[in-house]
Amino acid sequence: MKFRDDIYIYEWANYFDNNCNSYYIGGGVQALIDPGLTRYLPDLLNQMANDGIKKKDIKYVINTHSHPDHFQGSELFDQEKVKIALHRKEMDFLKGVGSELYGLFGITVPQMQINLQLEDGKLELGDQIFKVISIPGHTPGSIGLYWPVKKALFCGDVVFQQNVGRTDFPGGNGSLLKKSIVALSDLDIELMLPGHMGIIEGHDKVQDNFNIIIQNIFPYI
Repeated sequence: MKFRDDIYIYEWANYFDNNCNSYYIGGGVQALIDPGLTRYLPDLLNQMANDGIKKKDIKYVINTHSHPDHFQGSELFDQEKVKIALHRKEMDFLKGVGSELYGLFGITVPQMQINLQLEDGKLELGDQIFKVISIPGHTPGSIGLYWPVKKALFCGDVVFQQNVGRTDFPGGNGSLLKKSIVALSDLDIELMLPGHMGIIEGHDKVQDNFNIIIQNIFPYI
């Protein structure tokens, strides 16, 4: 569904199985953020087709982290035509203990090449400038993708509506998660787009959400 400013939102709404919210930035960017599980990618692409977006239009697949419900579907894209992105630290994590989560769910780790290795700082996608922000805690190499001109943050599984990402999976770290959330709370955010649950729109509502989490959730992390 087109939301605004070339941002398309595809929220996961099936309570009987797990997958993630996916996002597409159109215009001159043409980036899919978190394609989700491989078995659900055809459904996502059908939803996108209803919005006039074809698979061949996608130039970038940006993964906020390597958990299967966000990353696995990346394997269905042609790496000769599409840039598949993951943070360098997350690539190292996936080669080691990060692969254990796939085994727990009885699925295989995608074997495609990561041909866009992310680092902290400026990232040019098409005709727009984004900022890659390391936000470890849920996984060691989790990222937030910040779009300064839109004041929009794609934050993966680090922070949700009045909740936070799990730290009990391999590679999770509660102390790092709290530091990451505090760092994100200093950004000028008008639109927060998390990996699960609903989006949060409006600067005051975003800040209220951070405050609720810091006051009510942090003591239990």
